[in-house]
Amino acid sequence: MFSNLKQVFTLTLLASAASITLAAPAPVSDLSQRSVSTSANRGVSNEGDVARLERLLENRNRMQLQMQQQLDEMALEINELRGQLERNTYDMQQMLQRQRELFVELDNLRSAAKQSPSVADVTASNQSDELPLGTFSSDVNEQAAYQNAVDLILKKRDYAGAIAAFEKFQADYPDSSFAANAHYWLGQLHFAKRQDQQSAKSFAAVLSYSDSNKRADALVKLGDIAARNNNAAQAKKYYQQVINEYPNSASAKAAQDKLK
Repeated sequence: MFSNLKQVFTLTLLASAASITLAAPAPVSDLSQRSVSTSANRGVSNEGDVARLERLLENRNRMQLQMQQQLDEMALEINELRGQLERNTYDMQQMLQRQRELFVELDNLRSAAKQSPSVADVTASNQSDELPLGTFSSDVNEQAAYQNAVDLILKKRDYAGAIAAFEKFQADYPDSSFAANAHYWLGQLHFAKRQDQQSAKSFAAVLSYSDSNKRADALVKLGDIAARNNNAAQAKKYYQQVINEYPNSASAKAAQDKLK
């Protein structure tokens, strides 16, 4: 019995020693070193990420700035092209209008020549292809002198010579039945040269001939001159006057289109 108690006591001592050994804490120094090392690695990694993000943001901002500059330049070019297109369209419309008026005047002259063959013969005999541009005879009769001035426009395209011819025609025949037409042609010639002051003076002279078939067109042209010089109120006044005085005319239709 005593032997059994001794064995039990011995086993109890061995078990207590093992428990103490297993319960011993891990070295504090190892854990501290691992914690510091892990924190340092994380700090380095965070700093690298921030630097990359800053570089990405900087590159993105630079690209956005370049794109905005390109867009601004393209917008400026588009505006310039649009303005040029509008000017070209306006000039084209004016040119077509002048051509239509020239053809109408030519038809009128041809009709007058057919009704008066003798006048046409006199005109033909006094015209020569050898004459320099801008020359005209002062010895022909009234209608031939007028037609010669118009021919400088329609046939020879000598606008400077035509201006001189019409001015001389007005001086030679101040009471001519073609006086209103002569003023109108001078207005057209000066208008084409953008000599707005002289053009307006000639068109205004047409208005004094109440029975002239050029009066309505002269009013439209005065409106065009005012519009070209940024005087919208004056332009509207002339256009409205055409509509009121010649409501069924082609000139009134043109004035209505310009008022839109």
